[in-house]
Amino acid sequence: MSQPSPQPQQIPVVVLAGFLGSGKTTLLNHLLHRSGGSRIGAIVNDFGAVEIDAMAVAGALGDSTVSLGNGCLCCAVDASELDEYLERLAAPSLGIDVIVIEASGLAEPQELVRMLLASEDPGIVYGGLVEVVDAAEFDATRSRHPEIDRHLALADLVVVNKLDRAVDGERVLGLVRSLTDGAAVVPATYGRIDPEFLFDCRPSEERIGQLSFDDLHEHHEHRGPGGHGEHAGHLHAAYDSVSFVSPAPLDPRRLMAFLDSRPSGLYRIKGYVGFGPYDVRNRYAVHAVGRFLRFYPEPWPAGDERLTQLVLIGSGIDTTALGKELEACKDDAPQADEHGMWGVLRYVRTGGEEPAEEPPA
Repeated sequence: MSQPSPQPQQIPVVVLAGFLGSGKTTLLNHLLHRSGGSRIGAIVNDFGAVEIDAMAVAGALGDSTVSLGNGCLCCAVDASELDEYLERLAAPSLGIDVIVIEASGLAEPQELVRMLLASEDPGIVYGGLVEVVDAAEFDATRSRHPEIDRHLALADLVVVNKLDRAVDGERVLGLVRSLTDGAAVVPATYGRIDPEFLFDCRPSEERIGQLSFDDLHEHHEHRGPGGHGEHAGHLHAAYDSVSFVSPAPLDPRRLMAFLDSRPSGLYRIKGYVGFGPYDVRNRYAVHAVGRFLRFYPEPWPAGDERLTQLVLIGSGIDTTALGKELEACKDDAPQADEHGMWGVLRYVRTGGEEPAEEPPA
């Protein structure tokens, strides 16, 4: 079969959405001040002529911010204009590791996601929709804005913020979980979620998705009894991760069955996969966030051992079961056939093509 061209390194673009007062700017500022060395670019979209949110984060962002005022991004800017802003932030000279679009409180998340999926900028890739909700005001917000149910169903990660102010936080958490479509739901106060849940906080040359393998190892090494170490009482530590390394190739059909049935709460998958005789020349970088999935073929690094290496990150996931399911994807006696890679190649996007997967409805 013909071999797609290797794809360039891409910067994930995360959409940060939520209704007015949910705490989006507070969460963004928390990420900026706890990024651990990663450089965050931001597009801040205020609804109004006075750009309060942009002023709140401008000091931290400097030349890596784009401020859009007096209108919702999804209404005031088309896909080509958004590409211009993204291209500016994705310039190699800025050294940006992740871009966050903080949408206005009145923006339509679905349209922002569609714009990103339609982007022709080869330097970026969709990094997921993060929806922030105010736990203390959730019932009132839902009454005023019934469309929040649809927004939650689209989200890849939901941050239930201001949980310390809610009189019945567990009920709100349960209700939010029931309204999502398998998204990871993370409780928070003051927008404090662990940045490692979204992106790699210590950039390195060999980065595997949100966490490098070294970072993942260090993170687990420093946990105390119960698995949370010094963060045991912190709501923002409510996530789990799985690392998987295999010298044996994976069976593409088994892997696609695993990816197609990935469980609720599994927010992020990234790494490299080898398929043995199905494609001896390439490994495949895999990028999944929520229900979004894409593969990128690239030549195996010369002289390196050919390993499948994956990191999975989620909230409320069964790490033991996921490890066993990945083990079952190994192909110990691989026998290639011409149709074996079709499921994988559906999610390989070549230049100028639309993605094979459907955007959120």
